[in-house]
Amino acid sequence: MKLHAKHTQAACYAGSMTQAANVNLAPLLFVTFQQQFQLSLEQIGFLVTFNFTIQIITDFFAAKFADRMGYRPSVVLAHACSALGLVGLGIFPFLFPNAYAGLLASVLFCAFGGGLLEVLISPIMEALPTENKAAAMGLLHSFYCIGHVCVVLLSTLFFVCIGLEHWYLLPLLWAIFPLLNCIAFSKVPLYPLPGSEQPHSFRRLFGIKVFWLFLLLMLCSGAAEQAMAQWASLFAETGLHVSKTTGDLLGPCLFAVLMWLSRLLYSKFGSSRPLKSLLGGSALLCMASYLIAVFAPHPLLSLAGCALCGFSVGIMWPGVLSLSSQTCPTGGTAMFAFLALAGDIGCAGGPGLVGLISDTAGGALKLGLGFALVFPVVMLFGLFILRKTHATS
Repeated sequence: MKLHAKHTQAACYAGSMTQAANVNLAPLLFVTFQQQFQLSLEQIGFLVTFNFTIQIITDFFAAKFADRMGYRPSVVLAHACSALGLVGLGIFPFLFPNAYAGLLASVLFCAFGGGLLEVLISPIMEALPTENKAAAMGLLHSFYCIGHVCVVLLSTLFFVCIGLEHWYLLPLLWAIFPLLNCIAFSKVPLYPLPGSEQPHSFRRLFGIKVFWLFLLLMLCSGAAEQAMAQWASLFAETGLHVSKTTGDLLGPCLFAVLMWLSRLLYSKFGSSRPLKSLLGGSALLCMASYLIAVFAPHPLLSLAGCALCGFSVGIMWPGVLSLSSQTCPTGGTAMFAFLALAGDIGCAGGPGLVGLISDTAGGALKLGLGFALVFPVVMLFGLFILRKTHATS
């Protein structure tokens, strides 16, 4: 069978789902890690920060690495490292003398694979011969949400049927998925990205003033999304005192479902709406969702705020990527790499700051989540500046 662009597109979707497994499987086990390995909230928060810090470092070097090594070997390596990291999540804590060191080692491999995927999947998708690039990008990132939902639902089913005490088997099963996509990316056709042939793209990009604003928007997008996504499960269990199954289904799972719905609607109808207006509305809705999650008088209302946050942040990441691509059409691989880097700084800083503030306040997770309100506020301010300075872009 001859492979064509549709097969590449499907592999990109699966790559986005692999990224979801890398990022969202461990948070479902945070309470288990805390109890079984006697970890503090600060240590749990550092797992998230470490994950995204490694992704940041990977993002920084990934563009030149991919250009020299080639996109195909790079994306295959990304899936292989993701699989190794997931396997390690179930094995390393028991293999290493210190369980926490084992968790950090598994996170290291997942983060390196995830960092490469984040830099490579979007430009591979952008290079495909599709007509509506913004819609295609939105649909690609909706598969991250589908992956997130699958991680929560299938993992919850595993916990119910097999038992939480056998949690270490779950990452081994999830590792099968990136291994299969590793094979797929070794065979599907890849297409050149416009602008990737220009050798001094790093220098050009940082000479464009508006690009710095896009970096800020990406940072806020990542922070607003992951500050809630990474802590939703633990927040539901310990802060709202609901069962793990209820908390996971009504917290991170519904968060991911509404995030997927937001991106699906964006891919279908987003091309007829100004992107800056959509992003501004998302930032306002995100502010409201954090306020509901933190200050609602009933646990179910707080969970509704967590879920609503998923809808509000859904288009932030792909929307900023598309807006950047429209404004800087020849940015090439370097642009996607540095945007991913800025997003991952937000993904690391947001949850890490929530964990640090919560631990300092004696485990008051609501206080930490309340502080995360700053991220959509700053994003709204950045969009206001962008609208004033680039009204027609």
